[in-house]
Amino acid sequence: MQFSVIIPVYNRPDEIIELLESLTLQSAQSVFEVIIVEDGSSNPCKKVIEPYFNQLDLHYYVQENQGPGPARNHGASKAKGEYLIFFDSDCIIPSNYFNHILEHLDIQTLDCFGGPDESHPFFTPIQKAISYSMTSPITTGGIRGGSRKMDKFYPRSFNLGVKREVFNSVEGFRDMRFGEDLDLSMRIMEGNYSVGLIPEAHVYHKRRTRFKAFYKQVYNSGIARIDLSLLHAGTLKLVHLLPSVFTIGYPLLIILALLVSKWFIVPFLLFPAIILIDALFRTKNAHVAILSTWASLIQLSGYGSGFLNAFWVRVIKKKGAFHSFAKSFYD
Repeated sequence: MQFSVIIPVYNRPDEIIELLESLTLQSAQSVFEVIIVEDGSSNPCKKVIEPYFNQLDLHYYVQENQGPGPARNHGASKAKGEYLIFFDSDCIIPSNYFNHILEHLDIQTLDCFGGPDESHPFFTPIQKAISYSMTSPITTGGIRGGSRKMDKFYPRSFNLGVKREVFNSVEGFRDMRFGEDLDLSMRIMEGNYSVGLIPEAHVYHKRRTRFKAFYKQVYNSGIARIDLSLLHAGTLKLVHLLPSVFTIGYPLLIILALLVSKWFIVPFLLFPAIILIDALFRTKNAHVAILSTWASLIQLSGYGSGFLNAFWVRVIKKKGAFHSFAKSFYD
């Protein structure tokens, strides 16, 4: 069984080194090729990846900046493997990743699959806090690969595998700036292909290194959820509405505490207390737990704000697709 690993890169030469290094340590090195697509970067990675041409079956392509979806499609058009594996450039892959994939597919054949993401021990405290907020069942409902979940699992592009013939049959990724991976998974499911979670096949996902950039990311994720609900009827679930309820209701508790009863301060303080205790239990680090409380507030309020804005613009005012922070998304 042959895999083609496809990685879009945009101005992240340092991160791609860590990803490629982790791929050289795979215990099943002979089963995959690696395809890097440089998406119009002003700081390209070609020079720094040169040592890995001798260590991996590595291929490098360049295109004008079009976004992650078209970059992945470009990589897929060059792929030779039976399965396409998509990673984000800010991921690190455990050495037994492909062994877990092969073992699972020997037992259960899947047309499309994904795995969860976790925090690496060497991540910064902010990265660990952001990882907590994006993987905890308290903040996400477990929809990103957790054992407890409030919606079905949709593989996401930081860790997504799909048969090449299935990918081609649904015509790959749409030209969407956000939510393009969920859109792909939804179209695969709508085509009645088999989709599943491989819990052991996790990756270490860095995401953002600063809270400001994290807010911009989750804000656009909230916008994307409205876009997805318009493209795929019936995919909007209760769990997707909860951040918006939080965004409106959480500040309202302060107003009610000042104007109605001081007891409204209790639920206002209870939520961060629950996050703090849970994060401390999961991370075993007080500093990370405190930062996780802040990251969780940012994640819920950012996603909820983007969702509410998109609901107003796209559903109420009937305007077209949009996203925010176009020029400063990575700042």
